[in-house]
Amino acid sequence: MFDHISVIGAGGWGTALAALLAGNRASVTLWAHRPELAAQLATTRENADYLPGVRLPENVVVTNDLAAAASADLLVLVLPSRAFRDVATQLAAADVREDAVLVSCTKGIEVGTGLLMTQVLASCLPERRLAVLSGPNLAAEIARRVPAAGVIGSRHPEILPELQEVFSAQAFRAYTSEDVDGIQLGGALKNVFAIAAGASDGLGMGDNAKAALVTRALAEMTRLGGALGGRRETFAGLSGIGDLMVTCFSRHSRNRSFGERLGRGETTDAILASTRTVAEGVPTARSAWECAQRLGVEAPIIAEIYAVLHEGKSPRKAMAGLLDRPPKPEADR
Repeated sequence: MFDHISVIGAGGWGTALAALLAGNRASVTLWAHRPELAAQLATTRENADYLPGVRLPENVVVTNDLAAAASADLLVLVLPSRAFRDVATQLAAADVREDAVLVSCTKGIEVGTGLLMTQVLASCLPERRLAVLSGPNLAAEIARRVPAAGVIGSRHPEILPELQEVFSAQAFRAYTSEDVDGIQLGGALKNVFAIAAGASDGLGMGDNAKAALVTRALAEMTRLGGALGGRRETFAGLSGIGDLMVTCFSRHSRNRSFGERLGRGETTDAILASTRTVAEGVPTARSAWECAQRLGVEAPIIAEIYAVLHEGKSPRKAMAGLLDRPPKPEADR
């Protein structure tokens, strides 16, 4: 059993995971990048910026000292994808233990390189055992002990039973898998599709249109995710269709809400400037589009959302572009 657990990243998801893990441990360290956030969390025991209304357990120790957090034997990284490499590099300089296990909970693809987060970790901290956690896991519900499930993946099967035990709780059921790439791709790509689903809501397209969009998104996720190394069956599981459903339909989904605002006429820059939370679908749309272009994979929904977010195309024209595509058999993936 892991004796010392550190959660690296004190956004809403990191705070929720620290609370979840603290239910099974004597203490958990939660690292916050900003000193003022660390001080606030230590004093008020509430993350008012990212997870309001949820009190941190007293056995969660908050720190801004990355070296202190890096000494753990289990490090759970819950960072925005754009900050992931920088913090991983700092962790490498902080002498992370050689026998430490690192779990990525970041749902994104690195812009420019197209690397998954475990691949970024492997480049910064080689020879460490790596794992991922993903699934339909809205932070607010996890923190409030609303029943949920997730999947833990690793290429080191010997550590999966222990990780499963650490993350399991009365209201959280943890499953295991060895498809590390597929789990990460499902968790990353669904954010792009959630922006599309939100745009559909903002445009008032209706339930039929949204259901069709999400169904075709799953086909696209499976097609591109498979080309990038994921297993088809993974996309039919918790990190694929499970995460896709909750992110596309939940009122708590940051990416769906982002898309809804786009559909109502706001610009990408204006939405980004108005919120502190991270909509991972924005950078991931660029990464996913670049991957699809490089591999020659048909990804029309990703292409249209990329054009809306990064080229200024209107959501209404993007939806029209999807509807105007030539007809094809449904089974033609």
